[in-house]
Amino acid sequence: MGSGKTTIGRKLEKKCKLQFFDSDHEIELRTGVKITLIFEIEGEAGFRKRESQMINELTSNSGIVLATGGGAILDPENRKYLSERGFVIYLRASIEQLLRRTAKDQKRPLLQTDNPRAKIEELLAERGPLYEEIANMIVDTDGRTVQKIIDEICNHQDLK
Repeated sequence: MGSGKTTIGRKLEKKCKLQFFDSDHEIELRTGVKITLIFEIEGEAGFRKRESQMINELTSNSGIVLATGGGAILDPENRKYLSERGFVIYLRASIEQLLRRTAKDQKRPLLQTDNPRAKIEELLAERGPLYEEIANMIVDTDGRTVQKIIDEICNHQDLK
């Protein structure tokens, strides 16, 4: 959450002439409701099931850039779809950066808590090793402009 997946994904779409998808946005388009409402009605488990179905569908396409929700990595099936069907880039950010980027965002159900820092620390401890496990490329985003991040990704030897 807040690492820049959507921002970087949209820029990669333009620079690499690929089609960009955000799995959360696609779920909202198809269901006609916001992710927060899906969480309220179906809980996290219901949302994760929808998310996995969407990732399976989207990763079946080639020539795309896909930004997934931060928790998508928790599902072993999602990790399989992502690692077997694509080039996975982990946009890694510090807790401080993630706090700054998500501080005023009311659309992140998992951060609607009295202690967002503790929640981000918990999420990173759980998710970070999983991201690193399947990543073909890890890009640290702290203190870097979007353009520098895009340049690093586009200059990666496996993407040429």
